[in-house]
Amino acid sequence: MFLYILIITILISSLSYIALLLLNLKRNLLHDVTDYLIALSAGTMIGTAFLHLIPESIPLLGGENTFVLILISFLFFFIIEKAIHWHHSHNSSEYKNTTGHMNLIGDALHNFIDGILIAGTFAIDIRLGVLTSLSVALHELPQELGDYGVLIHAGWGKIKALKANILVSVTMIFGGLLGYFLSTLFGAIIPYLSIIAAGGFIYISASDLIPQLKSENKIIRSIFHIGIFSLGILLTYAFRD
Repeated sequence: MFLYILIITILISSLSYIALLLLNLKRNLLHDVTDYLIALSAGTMIGTAFLHLIPESIPLLGGENTFVLILISFLFFFIIEKAIHWHHSHNSSEYKNTTGHMNLIGDALHNFIDGILIAGTFAIDIRLGVLTSLSVALHELPQELGDYGVLIHAGWGKIKALKANILVSVTMIFGGLLGYFLSTLFGAIIPYLSIIAAGGFIYISASDLIPQLKSENKIIRSIFHIGIFSLGILLTYAFRD
């Protein structure tokens, strides 16, 4: 299990390089690729939460406790996001000066938590760990593109922005290692890591990913988005016992 976690967190952390390559694509093509990745990521996150993580937790924690903890986890991710974006209320000049560093801090925390979630789900089941890793990877690529753009907008040079993104992405590896040691030393914590993952996936999908797809007003593209979102759910269903 340790080797799985280490390899996968390293691979996902390397997505900064892929994000840079995608920036060389034509703008319209980049927009299409990003939207489809977001749709697939949203589907796999929702499917993993409702078809795997929650059903796995109910026998161990009980139905009522499971859903109460999911709500707490959902609230936790909401608070974390609000804390990360506290600087949005500043005026425009302050925002431009601070947004680059604040974005990196938020990204580092986000990646660290992703690493813990990946390790926690691998502790439950390898297939579940693979699904979680897929969901995180699909979400991570568009996020890296966005983070790189934020740094450029804040006045960072291209090389400096790339190096910063790569450095911050390494925090996922540390999160994965911490999650592994926690699940190994304290086996009873595994169901709670599963619940944190479920609440986090529901929150990220519902508050971040799906809203990005709702702005599309072209019927054909919207149908494709719905189809790919559904494909993500079906993919997680196929991994059920």
